[in-house]
Amino acid sequence: MIRKYINHLIDKQFIEFVWNKYYLVSLLFLIISYNSYCQSHKGIISGSIKDSSGTPIELASVTLKGTSKSVTTDNTGTFILKDVPEGINIIVIQMIGYNKIEKTVSIKGGENTTYVSVTLTDNAQISEIVINGDHATYSDKESDYAAKISLKNMENAQVYSTVTKELLKDQLVFSVDDGLKNVPGLQKMWDATGRSGDGGAYYNARGFVVQSQLRNGIAGNVTSRIDAANLEKVEVIKGPSATLFGSTLTSYGGLINRVTKKPYDRFGGEITYSAGSYGFSRISGDINTPLDSAKKILLRINTAYNYQNSFQDNGFQKSFVFAPSLSYQVNNKLSFALDAEIYNGSNTSNQMIFFYFPVSQLGASRANQLGIDYNRSYSANNLYQVSTNDNYFGRMNYKISKKWILQTNVTRTNSSSDGPGAYFYLVPNSLVTGNVSATGSNYLVRADQSTANSKITVTEIQQNVIGDFTVGAIRNRFVAGLDFFSQNSNQLFYGSNFDTIPKNGNISNYTNFNKDNLNATLQKGFWTYPYRYKTNTYSAYVSDVVNITKNLIASAALRIDNFHNIGSYNQASGQYTGSYQQTAFSPKLGIVYQPVKDMVSLFANYQNGFTNKTGTDYAGKIFKPQQANQAEGGIKLDIFGGKISSTVSYYNISVTNMILPYAANPNFSIQNGTQFSRGIEVEVIANPLKGFNAIAGFAYNDSKMKKADSDVEGRRPVTAMSPYAANFWLSYKLTTGNIKGLGFGLGGNYASDNKVVNSASMGVFILPAYAVFNATTFYEHPKFRLALAVNNATNEHYWIGYQTMNPQQLRSITGSMTFKF
Repeated sequence: MIRKYINHLIDKQFIEFVWNKYYLVSLLFLIISYNSYCQSHKGIISGSIKDSSGTPIELASVTLKGTSKSVTTDNTGTFILKDVPEGINIIVIQMIGYNKIEKTVSIKGGENTTYVSVTLTDNAQISEIVINGDHATYSDKESDYAAKISLKNMENAQVYSTVTKELLKDQLVFSVDDGLKNVPGLQKMWDATGRSGDGGAYYNARGFVVQSQLRNGIAGNVTSRIDAANLEKVEVIKGPSATLFGSTLTSYGGLINRVTKKPYDRFGGEITYSAGSYGFSRISGDINTPLDSAKKILLRINTAYNYQNSFQDNGFQKSFVFAPSLSYQVNNKLSFALDAEIYNGSNTSNQMIFFYFPVSQLGASRANQLGIDYNRSYSANNLYQVSTNDNYFGRMNYKISKKWILQTNVTRTNSSSDGPGAYFYLVPNSLVTGNVSATGSNYLVRADQSTANSKITVTEIQQNVIGDFTVGAIRNRFVAGLDFFSQNSNQLFYGSNFDTIPKNGNISNYTNFNKDNLNATLQKGFWTYPYRYKTNTYSAYVSDVVNITKNLIASAALRIDNFHNIGSYNQASGQYTGSYQQTAFSPKLGIVYQPVKDMVSLFANYQNGFTNKTGTDYAGKIFKPQQANQAEGGIKLDIFGGKISSTVSYYNISVTNMILPYAANPNFSIQNGTQFSRGIEVEVIANPLKGFNAIAGFAYNDSKMKKADSDVEGRRPVTAMSPYAANFWLSYKLTTGNIKGLGFGLGGNYASDNKVVNSASMGVFILPAYAVFNATTFYEHPKFRLALAVNNATNEHYWIGYQTMNPQQLRSITGSMTFKF
């Protein structure tokens, strides 16, 4: 059944190649032959792991870096790592509650065993170790957040992608938003607007809208463009993920989690200045220092200031971020980590053009047919808003024993915005001219949607118990937690239409859309939309990852979630009304089988997500939470000594309990709608040659409204992104010779046609397929770094959109200088 479906999706010759049994047999034979050939050139690393008091550490993980080869220590703290290649190797030692350590070990020809002794320190005293090896710097094989425990990718039944800081550096990327172009199947729909509550960039994953709302595994939304100044890496965890992360911060397509830089135990840092096209100017700093002689108190500060004009005739964006991070190791058992992200800035709106009239009246069904001037903003520079975002985080780790950790997380986010936001929509000629026989749309309505000192506060308090223990011969990696999540919104939107102008040619009143004239228009009257509410969510969850055998791993998790909407605030009465509560259960199951240990993982998962719904149906029955259930299966590879890592998966997501108009009386609703989303995702990360790194991805998504309003039933949702998407990046750096450190990079992104209007009443409007290419060159030195990047090298005119058409930046050139100390 699956093969029949995939044959329908992709070229028949390609499918026959992938599914040909001789190809699969040959691939496994190649893996086994390679492994056998290397045995005669391999040795053994053995050793002991202890804590700072000299006590042996049981169940510490010892991994050969760049591979999935791993063992754990026994109850005496000893380990034996077999089949280690001859030459220089790096082993990674880690254990819950302790710092991860990387140690270089040399295996010489003719030697059988090399012995090492390692002492682990508690996890607040982190040493930043940078090692330039031959293995892929674009690959991160382990996550502390995807399963809320330390778990390798090959052991995880869930699919996730990681964008590493090395990849961001090679591409000369300064924001999380731009770095996410490296994730297969993740497509940007809107750039960040800066508005409180919903101002962060909108993406689509697996056919569903998602935003970057998590930081280090808990709430940490940023409503403006998210700077990468303090970014260690970013993880995109695929599929419904409410079981461990709740429903508010995730979507049915997954979640985006930012992992931030941590302090380390020496003085160091770097200062970077960058400049480029459209007035771009940026200065950033990363400074780390111990604050006491014992190096128990560590401080790291990341900061950056950005300014850039629009590629269009008007528009700008400027921002400042200050992100300090402090760690304190009280003793061998207790540690604290405190950090913050303080954003403030101002920006004009990025151009978004809406569709309020049927496409048949506009005379065009594709963005490139409308004749809108790509280089014009249609608004003035003084129509800008001011926004702030403050995120504060605290974490306490207490080591109960060698096998158990008590972890407390507290976070608070305050976002605000104030000022106008320009937006536009197309109108038919017949409406403007009064001639009912007129066709086409030569006019654009200019309008405003402002926020008036709008604020939203998010608080999350989370208590986890984390364990790594054995029951008999079975290893358990366990987490149980309680979570309190609160939102307090006090937002006010208001606005008005401003005027109607020709969309191209000589526009006599083009400059009229400015601050003074808009204020005069608003004084004549405007609409308002208060968005003031309070919600509290109380949750408990438990998860266990069990090593049943050496090659078989199973996982199970469950969340119970009680959502309490206190209601919407009524200004007239001064009371909150419309209070309601809903309880939801969210299960998760997974299984991983490794036919070739640490090299080939066959996985399958069942995952759940849900969305709380307010109101009642036609019979007065209170709505239940909407549910999304995913079934997924695939294969993960980590072969040729870690030089090639890949994930191939097929998923099927079914959404139920969707709210529809009641057929007998459209003024009422019924909760029986359904939607499906299914597809394929492929990711390959490779380091086939010394100094050469590559990453590539492909995604196909098929989404349809299965049981829905007749206007959209059987159609692809307008929020479901392009059906086909692809990405790649290739980088090569010289590792020897007089110009060692000189490197080059080339890559790009492709997206197929995207239907942003798709209904019986409105018709179909398409954002055309696009291919965007980028390139970099750089020189890396221990004391400095020089880099040059060209983005959108072919000057492609293309649009993204979320039921809109939003033009994207044309060709830009950026240069950067970094001084390291």
